[in-house]
Amino acid sequence: MKKIELEIVALSHSLAQTQNYAIVLGEQGGSRRLPIVIGGFEAQAIAVAMEGMSPSRPMTHDLFKNTMDTFKIELKEVVINNLADGIFFANLVFVQNGKEVEVDSRTSDALALAVRFSCPIYTYEFILEQAGIILEEETEREVQKAKSRRQQQQKEKGIEDYSVEELEQLLEKVLDEEDYEKAAKIRDEINHRKEGRGNN
Repeated sequence: MKKIELEIVALSHSLAQTQNYAIVLGEQGGSRRLPIVIGGFEAQAIAVAMEGMSPSRPMTHDLFKNTMDTFKIELKEVVINNLADGIFFANLVFVQNGKEVEVDSRTSDALALAVRFSCPIYTYEFILEQAGIILEEETEREVQKAKSRRQQQQKEKGIEDYSVEELEQLLEKVLDEEDYEKAAKIRDEINHRKEGRGNN
């Protein structure tokens, strides 16, 4: 069955269930949107990661990611693979030592991890046919504006806000993009942090 890639385009209060939130996934290269109602804790976990915030102590999803990183387990992708009685089901596809393993997950938890690992999110055509919607043009413009604002906020995040591990990943990315001026600043920050550790 062909997988369709999705991206997170909005996170807001649910109009239908006031105690919950709705996360809206958009079909890449298409106009369909997949709204999914999630709880407040999961919405906070997704929002924190999307905004690039670093809590003073790791949240549950951060702890899970840190554990996986320690044991060199990669989250390859998230697949929203079923919809029954209004409930979405998802699988986490892990890779360790070249071996793929699928683990059943609540969709909200899967999305919270997908944001942290920057891994792709997929679903299938039958799910989009059942639950997908096409937004009105005006609503779509508002969604795109919100997405642009979020991307701009992420771009404005200073290098001092990143952990050393995140800086090393960012360094690889900017080197690939041949942005050597930014790479030099990141490298200097990494060296400064590591020298500071050595003096403690």
